[in-house]
Amino acid sequence: MAGRTARLVLLAGAAALASGSQGDREPVYRDCVHRCEERNCSGGALRHFRSRQPIYMSLAGWTCQDDCKYECMWVTVGLYLKEGHKVPQFHGKWPFSRFLFFQEPASAMASFLNGLASLVMLCRYHTSVPASSPMYPTCVAFAWVSLNAWFWSTVFHTKDTDLTEKMDYFCASTVILHSIYLCCVRTVGLQHPGCGQCLPCPPCCCC
Repeated sequence: MAGRTARLVLLAGAAALASGSQGDREPVYRDCVHRCEERNCSGGALRHFRSRQPIYMSLAGWTCQDDCKYECMWVTVGLYLKEGHKVPQFHGKWPFSRFLFFQEPASAMASFLNGLASLVMLCRYHTSVPASSPMYPTCVAFAWVSLNAWFWSTVFHTKDTDLTEKMDYFCASTVILHSIYLCCVRTVGLQHPGCGQCLPCPPCCCC
């Protein structure tokens, strides 16, 4: 009985994921996207779109189909607000106003600044902590793992694709796993100060 219930829960969850979000399930949104793609994303209309598209948009991977989805998203949001409804999600995300080629400008900037802070602290760690310190390699590795995660977070919030989404989530998971590892190493080092490599990091490595 428990196994059957678990299977039903999993099936329900899969169905919910497959059905998308409220906004992109709306017929008005789907019809808008379909008509926009038919009108602008083939033949001469597509060539015209590409000729007037800013170079930074094309370099960032924004396509005609992406542009249609973006414009139709706001058309749908406008109808929701006009009828007194709450703003819906689209494809599992809340709608954000695009700035230049940034899909989520505030989140992209926050990720970039976090990465920059990690880089600055890594440089400070290099200059203030001897390479012979017991926890030096572990802390430096953690800094690079964090930098990599913030890089992909910035890319993901700049342009959401299947690849950037997977890289963002995967790299964020590596930071969590490495944090757990670092915490365990430091805890063991504090309890057993004679265990060499397990000595705690200098305080600045966690900044």
